Amino acid sequence: MEKEETDNQNQNTENLNSEENSQNKEDATSQSKTTDVVKELSSEDKIAELEDKLARAFAEMENQRRRFEKEKEDAFEYGGFSFAKEALSLIDNLERSKVILESDEALKNSEALKKTLEHFDIISKDLISIFTKNNIKPIESLNKKLDPNFHQAMMEIEDGTKEPGTIIQEIQKGFTIKDRLLRPSLVGVAKKPKNNEEKVEENKENFENK
Repeated sequence: MEKEETDNQNQNTENLNSEENSQNKEDATSQSKTTDVVKELSSEDKIAELEDKLARAFAEMENQRRRFEKEKEDAFEYGGFSFAKEALSLIDNLERSKVILESDEALKNSEALKKTLEHFDIISKDLISIFTKNNIKPIESLNKKLDPNFHQAMMEIEDGTKEPGTIIQEIQKGFTIKDRLLRPSLVGVAKKPKNNEEKVEENKENFENK
């Protein structure tokens, strides 16, 4: 009897051990599957991250390509911008020379002055023609409304015949190069003349301020 009971106990112990081993195997298998899922998700995340980085890199490369193309176009279109701006001084000097000669009392009404001014006009027209062929064009100013994009008002001149803000004097000619402003025109614009009462009031204020 004792031997039979001992055998039964041994059998029960083996069964318990077998069940524990089976449970441990199931737990290990379940843990292994969970780990595989985690690894799989992690790989997908890494792939998504790499795809995002690649997309950003391609976008940056495209932006750089566009910037390069724009800079290349600007260099081709406006490469002579600085030179053209400096060359305008030739026209300015011609205009100043004309004013000086015309103001010289010793030369007034002389044939020499007349011929010299004619030569100056020819040179000035030739320069304008050369500039125009290279898309450098003078800005039309006289009798135009003041446009801050192309004109810079230097003074206001009373004129009852012109609408206020109309350009009635060109101090320095402005130019554009293609669609870009090379330099603005320096101009004088018309303003409404003051009536006698306003002038008297202004003179009174000036007198009181002295």
